[in-house]
Amino acid sequence: MCFTALFGFPFCFLSLLSLFPFVSFPVGGEQISAIGRGICVLLGISLEDTQKELEHMVRKILNLRVFEDESGKHWSKSVMDKQYEVLCISQFTLQCVLKGNKPDLHLAMPSEQAEGFYNGFLEQLRKAYRPELVKDGKFGAYMQVHIQNDGPVTIELESPAPGAATSDPKQNNVRAS
Repeated sequence: MCFTALFGFPFCFLSLLSLFPFVSFPVGGEQISAIGRGICVLLGISLEDTQKELEHMVRKILNLRVFEDESGKHWSKSVMDKQYEVLCISQFTLQCVLKGNKPDLHLAMPSEQAEGFYNGFLEQLRKAYRPELVKDGKFGAYMQVHIQNDGPVTIELESPAPGAATSDPKQNNVRAS
């Protein structure tokens, strides 16, 4: 389940992060992007997201310890530690809430604003990491994403709700499945 209401925060930057040995996706028959070993970030941007949430998510995504170390110990290394790739895909449907049986997308940032926000997110990721290892999809395009999930590991990250206190380190807004 990928609904922001899952944690009770009505407006949050939402990201699903999965570990992959391989991800690719064609758009209109053309291969847009692909990565080898790394993480795939499906990014849902809400109406209320700001630069603060963007920076929080970049730090979380790059530093989340989801890979094993050299001795095989799980949950020890981040994507940066391993020098793996990051593939980002904008997915506004992560901001949906259900109205009966119909998805209601009113919490998602409008496309015109979201594209700039998404590009800012990519720019921050590339500044904080190795730009050549950060790949992205085509914003707003219908894509067929071919995912080979490793584990499978899928982790849902949410930025803190606007005005929420974040001084408690145990308040990390992460759910794994």
